[in-house]
Amino acid sequence: MIRVGIIGVGFMGVTHFKAYKRIEGAEVVALCTRNARKLTGDWEDIRGNFGEGGGVHDLTGIRKYTAIEDIVADPDIDLIDICLPTIMHRDAALTALKAGKHVILEKPIALRQEEADAMVRTAREMGRYFMVAQVLRFIPEFLFVKQAMEDGRYGSFQGGNFKRIISRPDWSTEDWFSKKERTGGPILDLHIHDSDYIRFLFGMPDRVAAAGVRTAEGQVAYLSTSYLYDNRNWGITCQSGAISMPGRTFEHGFDVYFEKGTLQYNSAWGQPLLALIEDGGQEFPQLPALDGFTGELEYAIRCMSDNRDAALLSGESARASLYLCQREIEAVFEGQPLEVQLPEL
Repeated sequence: MIRVGIIGVGFMGVTHFKAYKRIEGAEVVALCTRNARKLTGDWEDIRGNFGEGGGVHDLTGIRKYTAIEDIVADPDIDLIDICLPTIMHRDAALTALKAGKHVILEKPIALRQEEADAMVRTAREMGRYFMVAQVLRFIPEFLFVKQAMEDGRYGSFQGGNFKRIISRPDWSTEDWFSKKERTGGPILDLHIHDSDYIRFLFGMPDRVAAAGVRTAEGQVAYLSTSYLYDNRNWGITCQSGAISMPGRTFEHGFDVYFEKGTLQYNSAWGQPLLALIEDGGQEFPQLPALDGFTGELEYAIRCMSDNRDAALLSGESARASLYLCQREIEAVFEGQPLEVQLPEL
């Protein structure tokens, strides 16, 4: 049994708490938040851009902490799950790792490359798991694209466009995405999913070209990126940002083109993944019922239980995705394609 302590009881903390209940071999034994009401299990005010609200939960038997130093000192916790604002990721992760705990950290890994580097190095030095929850790799519709690329069921890949658009959040007491110093802004906090997923499918591009909408605060609210790969006969683009109206708070999806098939999915359509095939027909591929959040956390628990590498959630991979996302933001301001060359640790 992997005993889990969750730091941060916001939307993602609640999402992880619910997911662990569905995972055999995992148990949430402790929570840490400075909010006394949340420690009672009253999470009705917690919500995000998608999914249901937090609800009310019976926390009987779960230890409650208000300080990070106290929860990481708990000897009966194996894995610390950090669901805090991005500005707090580095210090919380380093505190947990240095206390000898394994760590899974919500995306994005950090605001700055040097912070990501420090966490990865410390995990190596301590011999601990350091995983970053890049959930798109585990969402069934997105995972199906990866599988189709690997087994060639629709022939060779030709091109794809990916999309992730939300309205500006109204679920926070503060203007969340204007707090660039806390979140990195909408691109780093939101589009990091797509940067990571594109690396997952195709590897690191050689260059990125991006255009976007810049705000008065000096951040990017929306971008459109082209991922440029030398010696590849394909085209890959993505649009992401916090630019929609409140009538559609969240959508993500893709159009992926293969030699003998097209895969289409958009979470706002209200229909499952669609495959258009070369004879003019269409089909709806059967997908596992497991949700992505449960899938990623179950993967983390299985890797720890079996003492095997958690490559799909590695801190090294998340570090590379952070770098790619940052280069896309820089390309918007530069107004020209930029080389992508990940610095070595």
